[in-house]
Amino acid sequence: MLFWRVKPLDKILETAEKKSLKRQLGPIQLTLLGIGAVIGTGIFVLTAEAGQKAGPAMMLAFVIAAIVCGLAALAYAELAAMIPVSGSAYTYTYGVLGEFVAWIVGWALGLEYGIGAAVVCVGWSGYMNGLLAHADLFGLVQPGALALPEYLRMGLFAGGGFNLLAFLIGLAVTVLLVIGTSKSARVNAVLVAIKIVALTMFIFVAFPAVKSSNFEPFLPGGWGSPLGGVGVLGAAASIFFAYVGFDAVSTAAEETKNPNRNIPIGLIASLTICTIFYLLVGYAAAGSVGAQPMLGADGLPLDPGTPAMVAACVNSQALVCSNEPLAHVLRLLGHNALGDWIGIAAILALPSVILMMMFGQTRIFFTMSRDGLLPDVLSKVHPRFFTPHVITILTGIVVSICAALFPVGKLADTSNSGTLLAFAMVSIGVLILRKQQPDRPRPFRTPFAWIVCPLAVFGCLLLFVNLSMTAKVVFVVWALIGLVIYRLYGYKRSQLAPGYVG
Repeated sequence: MLFWRVKPLDKILETAEKKSLKRQLGPIQLTLLGIGAVIGTGIFVLTAEAGQKAGPAMMLAFVIAAIVCGLAALAYAELAAMIPVSGSAYTYTYGVLGEFVAWIVGWALGLEYGIGAAVVCVGWSGYMNGLLAHADLFGLVQPGALALPEYLRMGLFAGGGFNLLAFLIGLAVTVLLVIGTSKSARVNAVLVAIKIVALTMFIFVAFPAVKSSNFEPFLPGGWGSPLGGVGVLGAAASIFFAYVGFDAVSTAAEETKNPNRNIPIGLIASLTICTIFYLLVGYAAAGSVGAQPMLGADGLPLDPGTPAMVAACVNSQALVCSNEPLAHVLRLLGHNALGDWIGIAAILALPSVILMMMFGQTRIFFTMSRDGLLPDVLSKVHPRFFTPHVITILTGIVVSICAALFPVGKLADTSNSGTLLAFAMVSIGVLILRKQQPDRPRPFRTPFAWIVCPLAVFGCLLLFVNLSMTAKVVFVVWALIGLVIYRLYGYKRSQLAPGYVG
C-alpha cells in the first residue's frame, strides 16, 4: 500500500497547540513578506539564462512560471494553515499521504534547498567577480587589477576551473549558521529595500534605451523541445527559480488576521508585483541591448553551461554570456558606475538568500532525522551554539563544492526539479485531505480546489518535462539514492515502525 504510516494530523499539531502565535499580519504585511522572499537570485542572475533559452520571449517565461507558482501557492496555503508547524511540505505530506511519500518529498526538498543555495553562491560570485574586474577603488588601482584569474572565476563544468568566491561564500554562510547568527527583521527589511531600489533604478535607466529591433526575432528558440531545456517552456522551467520563496506567505497563516481573506491577497499581490517587476526588467534588458541567444550549427540556441556555449561566448559582450546580466546591461549602455552599484546591491543582498536556503535544507533533514528517517547524528544539537551543527556542516561542504564546480543554470534547473515535485505532492495532498477529512477546520480554503490543484500538478509536470536533461538525470539519480537509504535505514528505524520505542 502506498499511503502507509500516516502520521495523524492531531499528533503533528500538538506542538503548535502548545504555543499559539498571535494573529497580527494583514494583507499589506503579507504582500511585503512575499516580495522580500521572492525577489532575489532569479532576476539578478538567471535573466541571461532565460535569454539564451528563449530570447526576448523570456518575458512569456516569467508569466508562465508565475502562473504555475500562483496555483501551487493557493494549494500550499491550505495545508500551511491547517498544519502550521515546521517541516514545510515534508510535514504536510507525512500527515496526509504517509511516510513513503513524505520521504520522497523531504528528500526532494533537500535537493531544492541545498542546490538552490549553490545557485545563489554562483550568482553572488558572478557579481563579485564582475565588480572586481571593473573596480578601481576610487582611482587607487587600475580597473581589473583586483580581478581573479579566469581559472578561479568559473567552475570546472562551466568552462573554468574552480569558482573560488562561490566556494568561500558557501563556507562563510555555513559558519554563520553553525554559530547561530540570525538576521533581524530590521536588517532583512534593509536588504529587501536594497533589492527593490536596485531593480527600480535598472528599469528607469535601461527602459529609455529600448529599441523595437532588439525584439526580432521574438521566438528564436520556439516554444520548446521534446528533450526540454530550450525555448519559452525551457526558460520558464529555469526561471521558476526566480519565484521560489513565495511559500513564506502561506507559512505565516497562523499569524495572519482573517487568513481566508488575507492569505490569497498576500499570495496573489506579491506574485503579481514580482511578475510586473520581472517583466519590466526583462523588457528593459532585452530591448536595450538585445537578448538574442547564441546559436549552434543547427540554428537552435546552445545549451547554457556547455563547452559549446562557453566557446561561443569568448570575447562576446552579449547579454546571454554575462554572469552579472543586470550590471552588464548598464555598463553596455555607458553607465559604468550604476552597473557597479547594481553589482554592490546584489553582493549585499544575495548572501541572506544563501542563508535562508541552507537554513531550510538543514531544518528539513533535521526534522527527518528527529522522525527516525535519517541517522540520529544529523539531529545532534551543538552544546554551545544550540544549532544542528552536524547537518549544517555537511550541507555547507556539499553546497560549497557544487557552487565551485557547476554552472548556475544547471544548478538552478536541478534545484527546480525538487521544488516542482514537492509542489505537485502538496497539491495532490489538498485534494486527498478534502475527501478523507472534509470536516477538519481549514483557516484557509483553496478556491476552486478541484480545478486549481489539478492545474497546479499539470503545470509542475509541464515545467519538469522542460527542464534540461542534466537536471532530470540528476533528479532521478538523487531519487534512487534516497529510495535506497529509506529502504535500508529509514523504513526500519522510523518512529512509526512496528516495535519502535521512543
